[in-house]
Amino acid sequence: MNEQVTSTTQEFPAALDSEPKGRLHDPSVRGFASDNYSGVHPEILAALAAANGGHQVSYGEDQYTERLQEVMEQHFGTGIECFPVFNGTGANVLSLQSLLPRWGAVICASTAHINMDENGAPERIGGIKLLQVHAPDGKLTPELIDREAWGWGDEHRAQPLAVSITQTTELGTCYTPEEVRAIADHIHAKGMKLHMDGARLANAAAHLGVPLRNFTRDAGVDILSFGGTKNGLLFGEVVVALNPEAAHGLNFLRKMNMQLASKMRFISAQFIALLESGLWLSSAQHANAMAARLRAAVDSIDGVEPTQATESNGVFAVLPAGVADRLRSSFKFYDWNEANREVRWMCSFDTTEEDIDTFVAAIKRELASA
Repeated sequence: MNEQVTSTTQEFPAALDSEPKGRLHDPSVRGFASDNYSGVHPEILAALAAANGGHQVSYGEDQYTERLQEVMEQHFGTGIECFPVFNGTGANVLSLQSLLPRWGAVICASTAHINMDENGAPERIGGIKLLQVHAPDGKLTPELIDREAWGWGDEHRAQPLAVSITQTTELGTCYTPEEVRAIADHIHAKGMKLHMDGARLANAAAHLGVPLRNFTRDAGVDILSFGGTKNGLLFGEVVVALNPEAAHGLNFLRKMNMQLASKMRFISAQFIALLESGLWLSSAQHANAMAARLRAAVDSIDGVEPTQATESNGVFAVLPAGVADRLRSSFKFYDWNEANREVRWMCSFDTTEEDIDTFVAAIKRELASA
């Protein structure tokens, strides 16, 4: 769907450019480190303001959380259950705990966020053994899963009872609906369950050009961590039990894991604004389009070696020695693999064409000086 985007210019209210009391940062500073670096979309801020005032019942018994269930059903169908939480790590741990007994293990890609970027939370907080598999493009396959899908009944081995995949992956690649279905059918036949880490789920839908349900519930995913923070929200994610029979104790686990918000209406109101109006898709399309613009530009620059397909809002590339550090004096971004000088550049809902063009010009200058 990103190929169909004809306009990539995001316009925001002029009020955002004023200097509000208490501002401590320079809003003109731009970067490509993470889509978490961006601010909050103006429509989300407006939704938060609209949800404020008066009293609403706490801990999820409010009108906004009730409405969120209805909105989610419009995207994923009836019979699902939604559990708003504070953050992505909490959503992932909670989701996986609900699928597994204490002796259960989860198969995931070695690059998975649950393995690399959650400080051992699934294992230390969730008590879940992770069985990691090397996947060069970040995507698991039935064949890769089978490298760790064995040993059932062996009391000496953590039992592989679930698989976790990320959509889009940590390497910016995207599972097709058919690839998700192949995994789901394969592991369900073995009595296993499927979790999807959807921190950038909207970017996947924007790339694939299909509804959210197409590559989640209809493809056999049992439980979903639905991300909002990377797509313009202030905070919050939603655990969506797409197959409630596969998930157990989510309401109790959410409280135990310190993910139960007392003023839950402010998480739910953001997701309503995101999902009811199509903002989720337009923001993701824009971020993807900016990454495609960046990728097209660096493809023609000698000395920049892209390493992954650009299928969402991230570009991965190898740079000559020293270039990345010099660029970072003006633009923040992360090393992905320091050993081979691979970097990651992320675009957001508020990345502009000017941001991309300015950054590309800087890359060219640094390469010329190198």
